[in-house]
Formats: sequence, C-alpha cells, structure tokens
Amino acid sequence: MDSLITSAARALAAGDPLGALNRVALRDDAPALALRGIAMAQLGEFTRARVLVRSAARAFGAREAVARARCAVAEAEIALALRDLHWPTKALDAACATLDAHGDRVNAAHARYLSVRRLLLIGRLQDAARALGALDPAALPPALRAAHELMVAGLAMRRLQSEPARAALARARQAAREAGIPALNAEVASATRLLEAPAARQIVRGEERLLLLDEVEAVLESPALVVDACRYVVRDAHTVVSLARRPVLFTLARALAEAWPADVPRDVLIARAFRTKHADETHRARLRVELGRLRSMLRTFAGIDATQRGFVLAPRGPREVVVLAQPVEGEHAALLAFLSDGESWSSSALALASGASQRTVQRALEQLAQTGKVQSFGQGRARRWMTPGVPGFSAMLLLPALLEG
Repeated sequence: MDSLITSAARALAAGDPLGALNRVALRDDAPALALRGIAMAQLGEFTRARVLVRSAARAFGAREAVARARCAVAEAEIALALRDLHWPTKALDAACATLDAHGDRVNAAHARYLSVRRLLLIGRLQDAARALGALDPAALPPALRAAHELMVAGLAMRRLQSEPARAALARARQAAREAGIPALNAEVASATRLLEAPAARQIVRGEERLLLLDEVEAVLESPALVVDACRYVVRDAHTVVSLARRPVLFTLARALAEAWPADVPRDVLIARAFRTKHADETHRARLRVELGRLRSMLRTFAGIDATQRGFVLAPRGPREVVVLAQPVEGEHAALLAFLSDGESWSSSALALASGASQRTVQRALEQLAQTGKVQSFGQGRARRWMTPGVPGFSAMLLLPALLEG
C-alpha cells in the first residue's frame, strides 16, 4: 500500500475525514474509492458515500477478499446511519466470516457491533444481549471499546437498569478519551444526557411530576400498583399484566388509576373508553362488561368497586397507585420517539422498528407533516423523514417496541 493510502487510512481512524480526502480526493483506484467513501460517511454525506463504497467493492479483484469484505462492512454501516434497516444481514455475516478467516479481528468485531446496533434499533433486546455477551472488548482499540460500552449502556437503559447503564457510560467515556475522536466523545455525551433527562411523568393522587430513568426504575421496584402507560401494562414489583392488546381495558385502568383514591363517573369512563360524548344504555351495559373483564385480570392487584356515581379502584393492601405516562403524549408519540434521534428514517424502517404496517406508518407521517412535527426529503424509495429531538426529554420510554416485559 502506498504512503498516501496509508496516511489517509490513519486520518480516518483518528476521525479526520477532511485530512483523508486531501490525500485521495483525486484518485479513482479501489483503495482510494473505499477511503473516500468512508470519509464522506464521516462527513454525513451518506448517499455519496454508499456510491463510492460500492464502486470500490467492484474495483477490488476477486482475489482481494478482505478488501471486498471491508467494503461490505462499510456499506452496512452507511445503511445503518441512513436507517435502512432492511439491508442484507447475510452479506454482513459473510464479510465477518471472511475477515475472521484472514485474521482481521478488529474489522470483524466492528461488523458484529453493527449487527448489535441494528438489533437494538428494531427492539430485539434478547438477541442483542446474546451478541454483546459473546464479544470481548478488552483486546480491541479504544474506539471499538467505546462503541461496545455505548451498546451495553443502550441495552441497559432500554431495560430500565440505570446503574449498569451509568457504569457502561463511564467506561465508554474513558475509552473515547483514549481514542481522541471528537465525534465519539460527542456520542458518549449525548448518551449520558439521556440519564439526566426526564424519562416519564408520574401521576399520583392527581399530582404530576417528571421522573428520571433511575426514578422510573425505583417506582417499578416499589410495592406500588403501577399503571404503565409507556408499555401498556399494570404491574407491581412481582407481577406484570399486559393490556397492550386490550386498549379499552387499559384506558379504563388508567382512568381509574389517575382518579384514585376518588371514583370516576360512569359517563367519564364511557367517554374515555368508547370515545363517545353521548352515552346510552348500551354503552353503560358494555362498560359493565368491560369492567368485569378488567376486574378479573387485575384481581391479584386490586378490586374495582361500584359507587353511587361510578367506579373506584381498590388496591389490595396499603399501597399507592401510580400512573407512569410518557413525558410527551400524542397519537403518534412512538414514531416521534424514533425520529427524535436526529437521524433520517425511511417509512419502511420505521415500520420495522415500531411493529406497525408500512401503510399505517405512512399515514401517520403525513399527518405529522401537516402539523409541522416532521419533514421529509427525497422521493419514492429514497424518501426520508426526520424531526428535531424533543428538547429536554429522554425518548427511552417512548419506545414501547424496544421494551421487553
């Protein structure tokens, strides 16, 4: 490898894409194309970066398997930055195997971390945990050690484990300092701010306050009866009852919990659960049926007693009733949470990550665009959506698809 290619590669490793481009910008041989592509990706020019990396992969000969594999890893990283979550994972697995077979442990580890990042984005936490557990960062360079710890922290935060997340971020901060890459330091700082930002609203006896992530964790471990509007469950420290597929029952449970220890009038429950302003006898009959179902599902936590004007939640034993709500609520809060990372997403990637159909996601994005909450650029399959993050809030609990029971 000639000196210009070597110095450009070192500049990229140090987080200096402009320095790398100064050395290879006018060259069209395969190594230069690959380095130019990586440099453009570091500068945020992902579409151009993808074209250059693909050109480099074609330019490398059939005998240059390692170089072609590195291009495949670079293309996967660009796809991840573009939130193109449908990129072929088999190609990345094949590249990883090639790199392992030729002794390129660092790039093979980098490929595995890309797979873990994708798993975290689409909410497959158990798979991500298994993949992370199989990786040993001790022998890796500082930049990859920092990436490892950032993923450990991200997994812990999604599982509401604040102390492991804080410890992982401390290790990531130290590794990022050793790496000396400004963008990596900024990424660690951004992740750290999630632990310092309000993550949920707590409603108890009609009073609201914002909670940090570790405070949410403390509430879930307390003896309180918690109606969790972030994940649509009712729970205490030992038992979880999911109402995610029973929206009417969850609406009733939340209304009763928000009013506790007071009762809720029948007409109010009907209006919230059935979305009607004009209740008749059929609505009252349906309300009795739905409350009977809810009473059966929550029997280990609480009773639901009739009062003269409505119904009241009666928890078992001396315990508080707490509602955990999203810090920012709305019809499409989950989509806004994904978009709040500041990256551009395709509607297909949002559908994959949220678990909704692509058509449902497209309709929601159009509605959000009409109110100015999101914006798009590009056309057809290249169309991407983005929005500024919600200032001062953590989106961690706005991601129900990323939270496992």
